Amino acid sequence: MSKAGMGGSRAMADMAAELGYEFAMPIRRITVHDYHRMGDAGIFDHDERLELLDGLLISTLPIGHRHGYAARTVANLLSYALGDRAIIETNAPLALTPDSEPRPDVLVLRPPFALYRERLPRPADVFLLIEVSDISSGHATTPKSRSYAEAGIEELWVVDLVEEKLVVHRDPQADGYGSRTVLRRGERVVPARFPDASIAVADFLESAAPTR
Repeated sequence: MSKAGMGGSRAMADMAAELGYEFAMPIRRITVHDYHRMGDAGIFDHDERLELLDGLLISTLPIGHRHGYAARTVANLLSYALGDRAIIETNAPLALTPDSEPRPDVLVLRPPFALYRERLPRPADVFLLIEVSDISSGHATTPKSRSYAEAGIEELWVVDLVEEKLVVHRDPQADGYGSRTVLRRGERVVPARFPDASIAVADFLESAAPTR
């Protein structure tokens, strides 16, 4: 087996273990092409939330009010800060690799919008990617973050609503991000691609505050 094949198998096994799977036999990885054919054939329920990540078909939890509100808050803040310098998408599919098509909570993409008329965004189109975590310690984002880094996504932010923090990941490498910075209320965050756009971390975390 080639080194690339071994790396892919190892990454798949690591992710499956983190998501709670145990194998006794080899499994067949699904490609994006397979995934789309299955969807076209009507195999999935119309309201089923699925993502394809490293060849594994993942059924994701429905987006709750808190999670959805946080994602929309992030998108609105970035749209205001960046204006027409970027396109902001929420819960849109990303053509990450031939066997990965996740749906990040927020995508910050290079313009113009017409680029995506005939194709999905690709890693080279992504200025910044944001995931919202409302699960303790943001554990659910771990397999995704590794896949994002391997695909070359330059910058990933994780808005952690449980621990009320923003985790900034940069320096993508083959086994994950080389740089990880934790920011909290009272601090500000600046996208690497837009050094003039400074946003208060507290603004991202308003949805984590107790309901009055």
